[in-house]
Amino acid sequence: MKKNDFYLVGGILLLAIIALIMIQLMKSEGSMVVVRVQDKEYMRLPLDEDTTYTIHQDDGQWNTIEIKNGYVRMLDASCPQKICVKHRRIRYNNESIYCNPNEVFLWVVGDTDSELDAIAK
Repeated sequence: MKKNDFYLVGGILLLAIIALIMIQLMKSEGSMVVVRVQDKEYMRLPLDEDTTYTIHQDDGQWNTIEIKNGYVRMLDASCPQKICVKHRRIRYNNESIYCNPNEVFLWVVGDTDSELDAIAK
């Protein structure tokens, strides 16, 4: 390897580190979790109130979600592999957990009171 190759690798690593830092700084915590069941909004729950809620479906499927200390996670589910239960807890805007067999989707969103969605020129 030549001297310029080291500069190139160092520059790429520096840009990657800067990008990771910017991503971490731009994260914002969500204030609510939207629960969707079979592609329909089921409920919205605030992340600042600790609670446990079980969703029972007509076909006998169920999912239990837990909100604790500003985080939400899938506590238990009737699905066979329980991949959604093994998922880490979430709290930042646009993070999600999906239970595919039961079609239950948890999605963290920010304040819903904001009237400004985008700015267009």
